[in-house]
Amino acid sequence: MAAFTGDDDCEVCDDVPELSDSDEEQWQSMEQGSECTTVPCLLCDSRTFTSVSETVQHCKTDHGVDIPDLVQKHRLDDYGYIKMINYIRTTKCSAESLELASDGPLPWDSDQYMKPALPDDPLLLIDVEELIEAADVTLSPAAGDQVPLLLQRARQAEDRAQRAEEALARAMDDLHKLKLLAQGLVLNADTSRGPSRSGAIAELREDEDEAYFSSYGHYSIHEEMLKDKVRTESYRDFMYHNMDVFKDKVVLDVGCGTGILSMFAAKAGARKVIAVDQSEIIYQAMDIVRSNKLEDTITLIKGRIEEIDLPVEKVDIIISEWMGYFLLFESMLDSVLYARDRYLAEDGLVYPDRCNISLAAVGDTQKHCDRIAFWDDVYGFKMRCMKKAVIPEAVVEVLKPGTVISEPAVIKTIDCGSVTVSELEFTVDFSLKITACTFCTAIVGYFDIFFDKSCGNKVMFSTAPDCTKTHWKQTVFLLESPIPVKTGLYPIHTCLLLVLTVSTLVFA
Repeated sequence: MAAFTGDDDCEVCDDVPELSDSDEEQWQSMEQGSECTTVPCLLCDSRTFTSVSETVQHCKTDHGVDIPDLVQKHRLDDYGYIKMINYIRTTKCSAESLELASDGPLPWDSDQYMKPALPDDPLLLIDVEELIEAADVTLSPAAGDQVPLLLQRARQAEDRAQRAEEALARAMDDLHKLKLLAQGLVLNADTSRGPSRSGAIAELREDEDEAYFSSYGHYSIHEEMLKDKVRTESYRDFMYHNMDVFKDKVVLDVGCGTGILSMFAAKAGARKVIAVDQSEIIYQAMDIVRSNKLEDTITLIKGRIEEIDLPVEKVDIIISEWMGYFLLFESMLDSVLYARDRYLAEDGLVYPDRCNISLAAVGDTQKHCDRIAFWDDVYGFKMRCMKKAVIPEAVVEVLKPGTVISEPAVIKTIDCGSVTVSELEFTVDFSLKITACTFCTAIVGYFDIFFDKSCGNKVMFSTAPDCTKTHWKQTVFLLESPIPVKTGLYPIHTCLLLVLTVSTLVFA
């Protein structure tokens, strides 16, 4: 929940389906695992069959209803086929009425026929294309005619497999690019280079940029963020409890996602909201805004904020949920700062307006043993070299509050109204006040978010281990070897280098 202060986050099968040697095998390929299935006739209640093929043949022979022919005649897709089957079962219509159906509105066009007339109807569980292909082979007048049909079916199956493979390959490629981006920067970063703008931004490759935005086109990410009550309710409460800040203002939402923050702003009294997002989720956001009758207030634009032109010269307020793991990892703060410098009015506001990054010591020998000492003896083999690869990898997890063995230390405070990109690239020495005599096994990082400036009702939330968990969780940096500690102040000689490169965190 929001906290108030103040007074008032497969391998695709490359095998093309084998072609059957007989008509019976053609039908069996669509009915695997259905040997005991009972299939009632579509047009009479007295007959049942043990396979889809027998049912289809019976309908053609005894009733004059050629199901594959109807599918082809009316160019039915999967939904059209489902509606037709349910329509026939529901109305028990005659073969003549089906044959007389015109190319205009079909009698089964209504969505009411999407509801199955027969529970677990086997005729609804088959692939329409395979039904037609198998029927083509079955109805061939001569065995010799099957050869070109089989070749055609093989090509069609190969095309479907290739399309599926390409779709999955694109998704896997997106994930692979993100993984390489994060791991490469974490493991191979040159920590000796100075904090220059070119070192942070210019190295962004086009494919990495594309992979980043593509990942936010997947709906599960947005579902996770919306279900994060700490995150979403904090933004909502900040806007709803400070409506005087938003009344009649022009608001820019950078990285709007589903548009939830834009709708909060509109409900809080904003005169106009401009919502920008590069990912494909923007199209869903357009439908969401229309469904909530806010299209007169909210304008949605697809594209990178750095590459588009807004329909206004200046905005009064910028809102964005830009934070990543450990605040800066995979965040989009650089885009928010670009929007601020280009579009924000002189007395404009950016929210959230202040952020803290904090660190604390962790003492969890069991967790350290499970992840680091594990490599000393793996099924009797030494794999200690893996430690050097594992240690630089930050672990994102929900940390048990009882494992924290120090007071937190704020290592960075960011004022979103004035910070520059170059200031987001920094090194810091820090000290931790240990509160227990034990072994320090890791350092945990988290952040706090504040909605303060010009707000009569101030709102903040924290991702600290002792607070309600968020989808950001905490970021844990494991030490190579546990360090014995006693109560008192300990300077940490290992420094953290935070580098903003598509908001990527490097731990050195």
